Amino acid sequence: MIASLNGTVVAIETGNAVVDVSGVGYLVQVTATTSRSLNLGESVTLFTSLVVRDDGFTLFGFRSPSEQKVFDLLRSVTGVGPKSALAILGDLSVDQISDAVSSEKDSVFRAVQGVGPKTAKLLILTLSGKLVSSAGNSVSSGAPDLSAVVSALTGLGWNESTASDAASRASRVLGLNAPSNELLKLALANLGASKSIGAADE
Repeated sequence: MIASLNGTVVAIETGNAVVDVSGVGYLVQVTATTSRSLNLGESVTLFTSLVVRDDGFTLFGFRSPSEQKVFDLLRSVTGVGPKSALAILGDLSVDQISDAVSSEKDSVFRAVQGVGPKTAKLLILTLSGKLVSSAGNSVSSGAPDLSAVVSALTGLGWNESTASDAASRASRVLGLNAPSNELLKLALANLGASKSIGAADE
């Protein structure tokens, strides 16, 4: 597992860079913002995530550990692959992402090209309680918010009656103190989410 790279920038393009580490050049996928901040010949440290697919290995690099952590969290959301996660981080800072989740403003994610209303709702629900807002407060997972789960499910295409029943069943299984994102995950599993939500991007 490659957790970070410390070397010299020897090539830069929009969306990627080559970092030379002791004579070995690593091709790293980065956000457009990061690529603009890099300079040829400079020494740089990038915190990385290695994504392994059937068609190869891809290394994604970030300026800070918090960006790298959020990238991995974004990829945990149904329908969000590494390219989508990188696009979100290219448009939004870690604080903006955290604040959007904290305030449940899915419109912030819908403003990112390629992120639709369904995925935006899933981002809010799935990341709830996993990020720290810019004010330094962890997003509270609290007691189950069934209305939020029902809203997310109806937004994904189920009618309100079916969504409400699925949310209630999930609540009975997971208990009264289950966070919304866990309730949504179980409700989706019970409803057969794989039939209604596309696979992660290639």
